[in-house]
Formats: sequence, structure tokens, C-alpha cells
Amino acid sequence: MDMQKIEAIINNFSQQRDWDKFHNPKNLSMALSVEASELLEIFQWLDLEQAENLSGEKKEHAKQEIADIAVYLIRICMHFDINLEEAIIEKMKLNEKKYPLIDENGNKIEYGKKK
Repeated sequence: MDMQKIEAIINNFSQQRDWDKFHNPKNLSMALSVEASELLEIFQWLDLEQAENLSGEKKEHAKQEIADIAVYLIRICMHFDINLEEAIIEKMKLNEKKYPLIDENGNKIEYGKKK
């Protein structure tokens, strides 16, 4: 993914519409939450099989909502000068520590299995 290209497209779009004055962290995080809820709404009453096999129309709708979420997330990153790739890599390293593969006794940890 070419983040510089994407950021330039988002910046250009927002500047042409004079939306920068509205794109503060508070408003962006609220908009991101709304878009995430719109994605959730697509799956709201589906059973697991339906959710895993969206129709073409529902899949396209999900794609559009995911793009909206990404745009707002990227705008927040741009505001705080956060490199999203670096942030993800750092977070995954923290997750590896939080959810190790081996416990303190040297036993493999099997996540997701019922005890």
C-alpha cells in the first residue's frame, strides 16, 4: 500500500471541500466509530455461515464501509504524525508478549480451546 499516495488523495479531497476544519481527532474518532457501526450493521442478523459468505451486494457494502473506516483512521494518524505501519508492527510485538506461544513452564499455549 502506498501510504503517501493515499494520504495525498485524502488530503486533496478534504482540502477541496474545506473539511479540514472539521477533521480534528474528536470528530474523526467519532466518525470512525459510526463507520465501524455501519460495518457491524451488515452482519447484525446474519448467522455465522451467512456472515462468512456475503452476497456480492453485501460484500461491496462491507468494502465501502471498510474504506470509510480506513480513511478516518488514516486521517487520525496524519493528525498525530503516526506512522500506521510502524504502529501496527509495534503493537504486534506487544501482542506477542501478551499472548506467548509457550507458558512459563515450557508448555505450548493453545488459544481458543475450551478448558
